[in-house]
Amino acid sequence: MNDTENPYDRPSKSQRKRDVHALQDLGTALVELNAAQLAEFDLPERLVQAITEAQRIHNFEGRRRQMQFIGKLMRDIEPAPIRSRLDILRGVARESVTIQHQIERWRERLLAEEDALTLFADEYPQTDLQRLRSLISSVKRDRENARPPKKYRELFRALRIAIDATAPTDPDSDPDPDPDSES
Repeated sequence: MNDTENPYDRPSKSQRKRDVHALQDLGTALVELNAAQLAEFDLPERLVQAITEAQRIHNFEGRRRQMQFIGKLMRDIEPAPIRSRLDILRGVARESVTIQHQIERWRERLLAEEDALTLFADEYPQTDLQRLRSLISSVKRDRENARPPKKYRELFRALRIAIDATAPTDPDSDPDPDPDSES
């Protein structure tokens, strides 16, 4: 027997265990999704049922066993498309959180700084400045009078609309990005 040949024709036991744990981790990630997100995946019905059952189980040992079962079911499907779809979902979630933090920072700046509205208008020119001025003064009055933060939340929504309106569009969504070009 040649020294360069592999005497084993299959993965080691350790490698198989790592693969099984990776599939269980993938199953755990699927269990953490809500129903709408889970529906976006092309999963076998039996796996979807096992995932929804795991979401209902709160007993530690029962959930652990259900997760092992999900890992077992995951062995029969190709994990790469699921991993890539999960990465996309996580990216969308991170982007959403980033935008939310940006809106919160603008809201605090608008309430704290006098010239912040001008800066906001420069960055987001389509914004209804009169409405924002009104909301900012309403929030300040509500804070002075210790009222509930209704206008504070309304200001957040108005800022979200303004920022979302100027968000860059997906280049894949517009089939003809240059209107002057001829087909």
